[in-house]
Amino acid sequence: MTGERLLFDTHSHLDDPQFDEDREGLIQSLPGEGIHACLTCGCDLAYSRASIELARKYPFVYAAVGIHPHEAAKARPGDLDTLSGLLLDPRVVALGEIGLDYYYSFAPREVQRELLNKQLDLAFEMKKPVVLHVREAQGEMISLLEERKGRLPGGVLHSYSGSAESARQYLEMGFFISFSGTVTFKNAEKVRRAALAVPLDRLLIETDSPYLAPVPHRGKRNTPALVRHVRDKLAELFDMPPDDMARITRDNAIGLFGI
Repeated sequence: MTGERLLFDTHSHLDDPQFDEDREGLIQSLPGEGIHACLTCGCDLAYSRASIELARKYPFVYAAVGIHPHEAAKARPGDLDTLSGLLLDPRVVALGEIGLDYYYSFAPREVQRELLNKQLDLAFEMKKPVVLHVREAQGEMISLLEERKGRLPGGVLHSYSGSAESARQYLEMGFFISFSGTVTFKNAEKVRRAALAVPLDRLLIETDSPYLAPVPHRGKRNTPALVRHVRDKLAELFDMPPDDMARITRDNAIGLFGI
């Protein structure tokens, strides 16, 4: 693929061990695959630092730093101060990924909520958008965000899996909604209905690579280059040319992350 680079993968994990054997070559190949930019997201302090290093090395890679809800029970006093310092790096454009995950519950719910509140406060203080992970906790996340009116940092619901109704509530609070390879899955009608509820100026695309590879690559390792399949499915749903969908979602991401 050559020509104008239209695709912005707004969520990946390029520091994941699944990329250890070919990370450098894979990242170097992305511009040739039409990738304009890629956001690589931290899940703890170590992966956040690794994300920054990748973003410093490649001009089209940007970093988000944060502590994932799976890691909430491992967070220690002082971690928020460390995150505050990482957010000052010019290659860091967001705080994330953070959120609530009640599907796996690797950390107690109250611990997840406490850490999320602290990270949301930090994002507001540092004027950074957030990348939110929500699984089996849409209602609680919406309630938590509604309680913070006037102190919301803005941001994106990543790899959205909630209902169209919940999406509208996030949209009313100013958030963007991002869709991953799940929108291509055969049994994902709920996700596709939610996508159609999102105005084009609030829509983003992502891979969450190396996870959630889209059809026709489902079950294999995902990469940012495969975000084109997410773009194609959304273009089909909205009945528009794929390049138009790519430009819209790219420009939305540039605006959200202040790039």
